[in-house]
Amino acid sequence: MGKILAYLLSLIYYLAFGSVLVIFHILQWITFNGFGYQAHKSTVDLLNFFILRCLNLLGTRIYFKNENKLPTDRSLLFVVNHQSTYDIPPIIWYLRKHHPKFISKKELGKGIPSVSFNLRHGGSVLIDRKKPKEALTLIHRFGKEINHKKQSAVIFPEGTRSRDGHPKKFQKSGLITLFESMPEALVVPISVCNSWKFGRSNYFPMPLGVKLEVTVHPPLEINHNQPLDFIDTLEGYLHNEILRNQKQA
Repeated sequence: MGKILAYLLSLIYYLAFGSVLVIFHILQWITFNGFGYQAHKSTVDLLNFFILRCLNLLGTRIYFKNENKLPTDRSLLFVVNHQSTYDIPPIIWYLRKHHPKFISKKELGKGIPSVSFNLRHGGSVLIDRKKPKEALTLIHRFGKEINHKKQSAVIFPEGTRSRDGHPKKFQKSGLITLFESMPEALVVPISVCNSWKFGRSNYFPMPLGVKLEVTVHPPLEINHNQPLDFIDTLEGYLHNEILRNQKQA
């Protein structure tokens, strides 16, 4: 019975989710071309709010924890573990006043209603992971732009998603590039827990009753004198938080 319910609710979810993507693709085109950055950003914020509401149709409970007063007059670098595509909507919605922009693989820049449009036009950067030198050049340019505008960059330093929730080793080159191009930024670790469960059955049927937890941890000043040691410390801290949250789940 539970499996039948999961299939039924998954169909309802994908109907709602697909409708949201199509409607907001049109709204993004209108706001981006007719009203400029802020109108387009507000549309993207609402898009992600409704994606979260679609997840609620599956009984998903979303807990976003942020006890920190993050500045809005300084660029931020959000360092996040990566478990699924559903890591992203809570970050965009709950941290919207910080204008989060993403480093994403170029394949996502076309073919997905709403998502691809925002990645191309919303201030994020699309990279070809098969061309690392070109990717680092684009990331450096992206970081300088974020630093200049005092917005925030989001990086998933594990590179690929964890399929079982267990944290993966950080890829350091992208982080070091952002440290160099965003020298005044605060680093803000974010741990995501249980997002991996959405992809456990290859996203169909979707699981019911997932407790999606996103926790914003205290910000850190970049240690420019010892960036590699700083990354190791950051990685260890974030991994410990992820494992602790999983034990409590």
